[in-house]
Amino acid sequence: MKKTIIYIVVILVIFLAACAVLFNFNKKDKEDEKELETVRLAEVAHTIFYAPMYVAIEEGYFEDAGIDIELTLASGADKVSAAVLAGDADVGFAGSEATIYVYNGGEKDYLKTFAQLTQKDGSFIVAREEIKDFTLDDLVGKTIIGGRAGGMPEMTLEWSLTDAGIDPKEDVDIDTSVAFSAMSSAFIGGTGDFVALFEPNALQLEQEGYGYVVASLGELGGVVPYTSFFARDSYLNNHKELIKNFEKAIQKGLDFVHNSSDEKVAEAIIDQFPDTSLDDLTKVVKRYRSIDAWPATTEFTEESFDHLQEIMINAKELDSKVPFSDLMYEE
Repeated sequence: MKKTIIYIVVILVIFLAACAVLFNFNKKDKEDEKELETVRLAEVAHTIFYAPMYVAIEEGYFEDAGIDIELTLASGADKVSAAVLAGDADVGFAGSEATIYVYNGGEKDYLKTFAQLTQKDGSFIVAREEIKDFTLDDLVGKTIIGGRAGGMPEMTLEWSLTDAGIDPKEDVDIDTSVAFSAMSSAFIGGTGDFVALFEPNALQLEQEGYGYVVASLGELGGVVPYTSFFARDSYLNNHKELIKNFEKAIQKGLDFVHNSSDEKVAEAIIDQFPDTSLDDLTKVVKRYRSIDAWPATTEFTEESFDHLQEIMINAKELDSKVPFSDLMYEE
């Protein structure tokens, strides 16, 4: 009888110990969950061009940094900056030109860029017919759907034409009336002789027989902080550790892309593009890698920021340059 009682007591002790361990694990998991800080991130478009960011999301780099990303789409840099200014988003992800527009608009708590993700324009010129040895002279007298006036794709197109000795206002008809999300369908419907498209839209048009990629605006436009992360100055100052961790997650995404094969990158982000095949994703990653679209680091130079402003001045969207130090966040 005594042995039986001892046996029961031992079993109970083991059971209670196991429960305590499980409770502590569950408690730790809950504590870990509570440690994640939500960042409402508004992106300008959902494109494979932003592969390093999606890698950071899918590979858990943000979670490792204690961040839970709440990603929303706000088509157009103007809409992204409006969402941040209105408090509907904590961080905006769009062209750095958005911060310049807000700064020049007189906003006291204006937007500052704290990390870049891409360093080239991500759009490609698509023609209706195959053109061997294409040059920008092939656009003279033609219509090209260029995107929103004042947006980086359209301004980069104008700068590239000017750099080639072509007047973008007189020699080429740049159609800026078509919304970004409708550019592919407008071209398929018969609008324009050319269109500037991001991926995977450009590849899809090729595969469906509606056009041919003839040039990269990224190669033509040069190095700029093309797509970057920004936030209000007050938010940055009040969340310094969070921003530092955010940058680390993005840097890991960039490192992954640079150190992995095209197919491995495609596999990492495929859940972000459920309607695109692994083969197509791999082709697009390869295409963006070929134009050196992704920088080695989240930091960008004053020289590249100046070039961005030169592009804006050429498009007559900016009268004079603004100080790099005013719009670049530094810890």
